Amino acid sequence: MKHLLKLGDLENADIIGILNLADQLKYERKHGIEHPVLKGKTLGMIFQKSSTRTRVSFEVGMAQLGGSALFLSSRDLQIGRGEPVQDTARVLSCYLDGIMIRTFAQQEVEDLARYGSIPVINGLTDYAHPCQVLADLMTIRERKGSFKGLKLCFVGDGNNMANSLIAGCVKVGMAVRIASPKDYQPDAALMRWAAENGDFDCQPDVLGMAQDADVIYTDVWASMGQEDEAAKRRAAFQGYQVNDAVMAVARPGAMVLHCLPAHRGEEITNEVMEAHADEIFEEAENRLHAQKAVMVKLMK
Repeated sequence: MKHLLKLGDLENADIIGILNLADQLKYERKHGIEHPVLKGKTLGMIFQKSSTRTRVSFEVGMAQLGGSALFLSSRDLQIGRGEPVQDTARVLSCYLDGIMIRTFAQQEVEDLARYGSIPVINGLTDYAHPCQVLADLMTIRERKGSFKGLKLCFVGDGNNMANSLIAGCVKVGMAVRIASPKDYQPDAALMRWAAENGDFDCQPDVLGMAQDADVIYTDVWASMGQEDEAAKRRAAFQGYQVNDAVMAVARPGAMVLHCLPAHRGEEITNEVMEAHADEIFEEAENRLHAQKAVMVKLMK
C-alpha cells in the first residue's frame, strides 16, 4: 500500500489492517498513551474544496502523531493558477513526507501519485471518499462486532460516498443495497464489479432496499459544487429520506450513519438524526483515528 486513492485499490487485508491500527490508536488516545511515530514528518494538505472534518481531523491527527500539517488552499498554490499537476507533485515531493488532497477530479489525485515520490491520500473527490468510509467501517465494526452477515443500505444520491461504500463494504464481506433514483445511481462500472464480487443491488425502491438492513446510511442530496442543481435535486430526491418508515423495515437495532454535514428535514429527519446521534458523531470522531492509521501506514 503506497497511497490511498480509492478503496477499490486496496485488498481486504489492507482495509482490516488499517481498521485494527485505528482501533489501537483510538484506545491509546483514550488512555493517554502517546506514540509520536511521525515526529519530524510533514503532511501537505491541499484543499480545492473546503472542509470542517477533513481539515481538523488530519491536522489534529498529525499533531497527535508528533508531526506537522501544512494547510494549502488552491489560492496559495500555483496549481490554482494553471501549473501542471505533474510539476506540483514533483516540487511538493521535495519538501513534504505526504500529501492529502481534497479536490474535484479523481484524475488529479491519481496524477499526484503518479508523478510524485511521496504517499498521496485522497481526502475527497467527486468520485470517491475513502477516508470517510474507513471511519464508517470502523464504527460499524465497533458497534456490531464484525462485518459477517451484515447488510448496509445507502439512501440517496449515488455520489462519491455511495461509490466508496460499495467498494469498502463489498471488500469486507458486507451485503450492499443502494436506493437511488435512476438518473442518480453510482458509477456503472463499480456496480458491475460489486454484482460480480459480492451481494449487491441498486434499485429506486427505498423500502425494498432498506428491508432488514443492519446499517442505514445517507448523505446530502446536493454535494459541494452542485449548489446550482439544488432545486432540481430536491425534487428528484423526494421520498429518498431516512425516516421512521425506513427504520421500520430495517432490522431491529439498525444503525444510522451520515458523513455530515446533515440537512435535517431533507435526507434525514431530525427525529432519526437525534435518535442515532451517538452513532453518527462516533463516526465523525473515527475520522481522526482512521486517518491517523492511514498516515502511519503510509508515512512511518
